[in-house]
Amino acid sequence: MSKTKTKFICSECGFESLKWLGKCPSCESWNSFTEEIIETGRGAQKTFKGDVKISKLTFQPEQEEQRIKSGIEEFDRVLGGGIIPGSVILIGGDPGIGKSTLVLQAAAKIKRRILYVSGEESYNQISLRAKRLNAKSDTISIATETNLQLILSAIQQTDAEVVIIDSIQTVYNPDFENTPGTVTQIRECTSVLMQTAKSSHCAIIIVGHITKEGIIAGPKILEHMVDAVLQFEGERTSAYRILSGQKNRFGSTNEIGIFEMRESGLVEVENPSEIFLGDREKNISGSVVAASIEGSRAVLFEVQALVTPSNFGNPQRVATGFDYRRLSILLAVLEKRAGLRLSAYNVFLNMAGGLKIDDPAVDLAVCCAIASSYKDKPVEKDLVAIGEVGLGGEIRSVGNIDKRIAEAAKLGFSNIIISSNNVKGIKAKQIKIMDMRNIVNAINHILE
Repeated sequence: MSKTKTKFICSECGFESLKWLGKCPSCESWNSFTEEIIETGRGAQKTFKGDVKISKLTFQPEQEEQRIKSGIEEFDRVLGGGIIPGSVILIGGDPGIGKSTLVLQAAAKIKRRILYVSGEESYNQISLRAKRLNAKSDTISIATETNLQLILSAIQQTDAEVVIIDSIQTVYNPDFENTPGTVTQIRECTSVLMQTAKSSHCAIIIVGHITKEGIIAGPKILEHMVDAVLQFEGERTSAYRILSGQKNRFGSTNEIGIFEMRESGLVEVENPSEIFLGDREKNISGSVVAASIEGSRAVLFEVQALVTPSNFGNPQRVATGFDYRRLSILLAVLEKRAGLRLSAYNVFLNMAGGLKIDDPAVDLAVCCAIASSYKDKPVEKDLVAIGEVGLGGEIRSVGNIDKRIAEAAKLGFSNIIISSNNVKGIKAKQIKIMDMRNIVNAINHILE
């Protein structure tokens, strides 16, 4: 015998409560609690018996996964080479960032049977967008539906190999009384779609909304259920968009794809380094070029620093695209080891181009940019700084040094500063290499 009960769940973070709350104690969002209906059983526990297939762990011969190519190399790069049949991919991003544009352009280039399910737009709206993007394909079927059972029926009718759900927050399962977009509906609909993908061996791409904190809306279990989670980011005032992987069961999460939003849709950026360095000012203090490894490729970008006197007791420390705590450590190293009195100065740091960098090899460029702005002396325009900075002020070696040097040489840079320990592992010296042991030597050299 079952008994119906209700509970309240925060639609932003999934926090559960037995009563309605105006403010979530977990994520501190207001008016985010929705009522969820649950059933609890009171019957006696039953013991089920049956045969279970059990196998020993053995090493199977490696087989190359038959991936579905989307025709967009940057999209395939982030996925690890393409779409795996039977997988479920979740794409999240800010409203209007270009999620629907990305999946529609990919659908037009995939030479497979495609089912595009939209719960947010009508057929005419999708048709107008496809015309603007020149995304014409005879293999795409359109369904403007939000009922999960009808969507599953459409998948069977079309025998689709790739299914696009735009978006999961609009889909609802009629077996549950909860409204679309609630935690229960998102969880249950995704679970059914997962079972459908595995049983029918079709790939399903799900578009999801994100909260004001930048995380994908719905229960956290949603990201655990799917096979890949991709984040589509970018500033609205900038034309560039970055697609990064937060989870990928079939590939690396270190890859990024870079696009440029134009009137005709998203265009792949084949050489990101030229884009990030295209607007760089010459002979200006506080600007140093760094090289970071993003997945399997090296990317050169500009590190910008601005150091100004503080008129208040507590100077400001602002970092864009760089870890704030790491900036605090580097400032302490510069003050202790290099003698730069930064405790009375505001420090503003920016990774130009909208990149978010966590590569420790950028430490040296950050320190050099801050020292350049502090001394108000520009750094040579053809110089690249690569190295991790330790608490003792020493410059430590980094990985993939050959890739970084090759990318710098390709873009015409003639000088590069690296750690002395990295010199031994260099195979080809395309440009002039200056090896430094500590941050003091590096700063003195670039500011001469």
